Amino acid sequence: MIEVVKYAQQSLRSGLCASLVALTLPGMVAAQEITLQTADGNTIAGNLVEFSNNTYVIDSILGRLNVRADQVECFGDGCPDLNTGPVVWNVSLWGQRRAFTEHLEKLAELVDEKTEGDFTLNLVYGGELSPSVENLDGISQGRFEMAQFCAGYNPEKNPSLNVLELPFLGVSTLEQEVAVSVAVYEHPYTIADMARWNATLLMPSPQPQQNLLGSGQPPTSLADFARMTIRAPGGIGDAVESLGATAITIPAPAVADALRSGEIAAASFAPHAHMAFGVIESGSWWTTNLNPGTTNCPVVMNTPAFDALSAEHREALISSVEPALDHYVDHYTNVTMQAWFPALDDRSIIQLTFGDEIKSRINSLVAAPTAARWIAENSVEGVPAQELYNLVVQTVAQNF
Repeated sequence: MIEVVKYAQQSLRSGLCASLVALTLPGMVAAQEITLQTADGNTIAGNLVEFSNNTYVIDSILGRLNVRADQVECFGDGCPDLNTGPVVWNVSLWGQRRAFTEHLEKLAELVDEKTEGDFTLNLVYGGELSPSVENLDGISQGRFEMAQFCAGYNPEKNPSLNVLELPFLGVSTLEQEVAVSVAVYEHPYTIADMARWNATLLMPSPQPQQNLLGSGQPPTSLADFARMTIRAPGGIGDAVESLGATAITIPAPAVADALRSGEIAAASFAPHAHMAFGVIESGSWWTTNLNPGTTNCPVVMNTPAFDALSAEHREALISSVEPALDHYVDHYTNVTMQAWFPALDDRSIIQLTFGDEIKSRINSLVAAPTAARWIAENSVEGVPAQELYNLVVQTVAQNF
């Protein structure tokens, strides 16, 4: 008979109740007796059936139990050897290393240092693991452990995040963008929204307000936008359509060819993307202050993979987020933007700055109506849209 070494019922009523779940799993092995002990001294014993995904599966007096290894210490000859080599997470990225991925580069560096190489983030660029528009699906399926994705690529899959892509929200700095994103990411509805995809949000990829880089005749009035097709996803697409333009969504690596061929008249990007994806090479004008909004592109983790990390690895990852974001903001401010304006001058790209009258008209025509429409449409679908919108507005005001 399987022996419970120290009153298992009390163990279940205490810390183990959250981590022991009756479960029947395939892949059974020869039974070997082990004892699992929690940090507070409670123990439960049984025959080890399987160890996989950082989890003990044992037959006990309580039935078959699933116990996470990071919550207990194992005693007995049947305990598996947990020294199985470094943990490697594949991270799905598109394009190449650029300002947009500097926080991930720093995160990988810090995690490697803190774990002395025992936990590694393998950053895979070029869409080799997945096309950019399918990264959330890949996370859901567990094909890789971490990825970046942009809310505007598949707005129907992440309604909670779409509020961050509404136009003219008043965000003017990268620090504000971080604060606003984190506030929305931590909202209970957003957490549940991502849980549908086996996903846990880790951190934002804060980008400055986007502006249009185009070719051909530059716009000199609002009426000029009516004849344009503009690459502008999500809420930014709503903004340019409210100006009379036609908005289309094209994956970032394909935008330069689309502008060069005349498929689009302009593209909405942050400065780093105009440079990184070669859009600047086909441009003849750029708007300095249209500021229609920005694209929200979180770094997301596969939740089962995150749950399977040891406590030490999880701490190394989470504690590295803030310094990684600090590095990102510093790099964007002091490296990327320092290169942007000379790049425009070198290519004789005209810089268009709109006056207050046109800016005021744009705000009245676009900002309030677009927000109201988004709130109404998403509220019908059960999204707490007004609450999320108010959260964004309040966070911007608090971080002014």
